[in-house]
Amino acid sequence: MTRHVPLLAIVVPCFNEAEVLPETARRLQQLIERLIRNGKAAPGSYACFVDDGSTDRTWAIIRNLQAGAGPFGGVRLSCNRGHQAALMAGLLSVRGDAVVSIDADLQDDLEAIPAMLQARDDGADIVFGVRSARASDTAAKRISARLYYRLLRALKVEIVFDHADFRLMTRRAIEALRGYDEVNLFLRALIPKLGFKTQVVTYERAGRFAGTSKYPLGKMLALAFEGITSFSTRPLRVITVLGCLMSMFALGLTAWATLAWLVFAATVPGWASTVIPVYLVCSVQLLSMGVIGEYIGKIYLETKRRPRFHVSETLAPPEDCGFLLEPDGDGLQDVALPALA
Repeated sequence: MTRHVPLLAIVVPCFNEAEVLPETARRLQQLIERLIRNGKAAPGSYACFVDDGSTDRTWAIIRNLQAGAGPFGGVRLSCNRGHQAALMAGLLSVRGDAVVSIDADLQDDLEAIPAMLQARDDGADIVFGVRSARASDTAAKRISARLYYRLLRALKVEIVFDHADFRLMTRRAIEALRGYDEVNLFLRALIPKLGFKTQVVTYERAGRFAGTSKYPLGKMLALAFEGITSFSTRPLRVITVLGCLMSMFALGLTAWATLAWLVFAATVPGWASTVIPVYLVCSVQLLSMGVIGEYIGKIYLETKRRPRFHVSETLAPPEDCGFLLEPDGDGLQDVALPALA
């Protein structure tokens, strides 16, 4: 029984990556050509750069790469929709039996991709690239990342420690992901929910090759909050618990004020009648907000149906594999599935 050699597609989200893109393309081309020579990837394997509404020369560079002899294609979004939406656009657009997602900044180790393909051959549908160390991060970033992962675990969010968006997915995993229509994307927690067999490949994360990080503190905090609110309603339950605690505190304060008045005659006139109602009203409000929020949270997660992105232009690779999403398509449309060899 012969082993099926997969058609490999590498999805690379880009936002203002003109400084690093030529070097990223050079290394990707060397990797893809080596994988094809070694029989690890089928001829026609390619890298697809997804331009997330860049304002620099990123799309012009992608055009030049696609016009050359290299194995490159491109997808351009109509405007900047964020890293997760751009990544989703790439995953849903490319054809391939094995799809690897990787950032453009060369911090993720390209040499881990052959190990991912081997894990796929061993039966895994999803292979997570996990950092073996965070030496390239600052101490503050390492500590905050650890605390955040532990917070997600405490909130019962299924997530892989020290895994970002460097992963391999098989075609059936990609098609399963296509069925998730939610607009508020946090793929690091969504993909583990697919339930297919997974494996982990560890690698050492390097420093950024060139340019500046596209995830400043504000965007990192927004992504962190997205991960919590998109996959857990526990914060709403925390509000409910806080309301109960405040109610008990108010009742205790009432008992203390009553005891002080009856036994010690040591109360300040007007204090109890002012402070206790404030605590009682606030606690009832928090309790009510928690109960109502529990229902609103469930409705919110189910009913928002805004398009996640719009594709304005595609550039097919030299060996035209085509794209599953055409220009003006969004992440919610149905598409014809490719015939797999």
